[in-house]
Formats: sequence, structure tokens, C-alpha cells
Amino acid sequence: MSQKIRCFGNGIGKEFYAEYHDTQWGVPVHDDQLLFEMLILEGAQAGLSWETILKRRAGYKKAFQNFDVNKVATMSDHELEALRNNPEIIRNRLKIYSAKKNAQVFIEIQKEFGTFDKYIWAFVNNKPIINHNKQLSDIKTSTNISDTISKDLKKRGMSFVGSTIIYAYMQAVGMVNDHIAICWLKL
Repeated sequence: MSQKIRCFGNGIGKEFYAEYHDTQWGVPVHDDQLLFEMLILEGAQAGLSWETILKRRAGYKKAFQNFDVNKVATMSDHELEALRNNPEIIRNRLKIYSAKKNAQVFIEIQKEFGTFDKYIWAFVNNKPIINHNKQLSDIKTSTNISDTISKDLKKRGMSFVGSTIIYAYMQAVGMVNDHIAICWLKL
């Protein structure tokens, strides 16, 4: 049986990471609920590894109402405070509270543009950016586009949406394809 060569997720005990790499990373997402989920998860990642967040994804799904943006936008302070005791998620107060605020802004963007999908994909002219990196160390952590998106989201009131977080988000939702040259998924 031949081993697939991946950008990441090749280690024993990291099958969940390989699964994410093989089925989600770099795959274009146009579903607002999944776009919201990834925005919350990427914000939670700030200062941590993506692996840490992926291991807690099911916990986040339960904690944040299956990523129903309308439900998250109306969570009470009591509900948010209770999440600070939830070992299934990162219990950082600012990150937890940002989910509610970001949900509220997300809804405002949906009202303005029809969908969050229309808003976010317009930054890349509705077409994924395909990069041609030879190795992981060649992959950028931010770009002019992630800078622009970050500034716009912050101006609208979101937090945990810095340029590096947004670039990781762009990779996660397929706005950018950064699979390296030797990866079995490279286009």
C-alpha cells in the first residue's frame, strides 16, 4: 500500500489531521454555515496550532450551537461565561466572547451582500488563488489580500481576524490553494 505524500498530517496518531488535509484544506467552501464555522475555529487558533483546534472541533460544534450564526449571535453572557469552564474548547474569555460579536457582524454582512459567501469570495474575484510552493516553508502567512480582508472585518467590528488568521482562513475555505509541489492534492 503506497503512502500518500501530504503537506501535513502524515504522523501516526494524526489521522484526523490527514483527513482534514485530504478532504477540506484548500477545497472551496461556499456554504455560509461552514464559512462561519471556519471563521470561529480560525479565531480560536490564534497563538495555538491548528491541530489543537481540530482536536476540539466537535467540542466547538456543541458549544457554539452547531455553528448556527443566528443562535451564536444571541448567546447570553451567562452562556458565554459557562463556556469558560468547558474543557472541550479553548477557554480564553476574549475568544469565546468574540464568537458572539463576530456572529453579529457576520449577519450584518449577510444582510448587506446577500450571503457571507458573496462578500468573502469577492476579495479573490470568486476564484481560488493557486500558489506554487515547493515546500511548506515557502507558504506565506499573510498577503495583501488577507491584509485587506482583515482590515475590513475589523472595521466592521470583528475580532480575532488579523491578517495571519485570515490567511489561514483563506486556506481553510479554499480561497487559496497552498498544497505544496509534492503533495498528492497539488493541482
